Amino acid sequence: MGTGSPPSPWAALMAEMMVEDYPRSLAFWTGPLGFAVAFTRPTQKLACLVHPDGAQVMIYQRDGDWETGPMQPPFGRGMVVQVYVSDATAMAARMTAAGVPFYVALREKWRDWGDRLGGQREFLVQDPDGYLVMVAQRIGERPLP
Repeated sequence: MGTGSPPSPWAALMAEMMVEDYPRSLAFWTGPLGFAVAFTRPTQKLACLVHPDGAQVMIYQRDGDWETGPMQPPFGRGMVVQVYVSDATAMAARMTAAGVPFYVALREKWRDWGDRLGGQREFLVQDPDGYLVMVAQRIGERPLP
């Protein structure tokens, strides 16, 4: 039997990430990343996590189901999970305080959005299984050069 209740509303896209060590991953996502547990399925070792700024993700202990190929660390190769927050600088400080190494240190980045540039303050870290997580704060838009 599960505990808690689903987020309201559910995200339109929810990443479900297989993990090797559920307690370790849960501690990372609910610790320095600041997510809270919406609900769990203890027998499956699954947690639906929500961030105060709105992001949602699920983590669960690998059980052999839905594995489309060999699982070798780092997991999630070719995928970046983006978490948008209201203050990326404060989140980066939390990572530093927790001893989490940066894959890419805090930076300001402007990208082509087609008809304009979109800016964000961002950094990247890897979770305990190697999933690449970009924590970003939107900082504005500007005209194309």
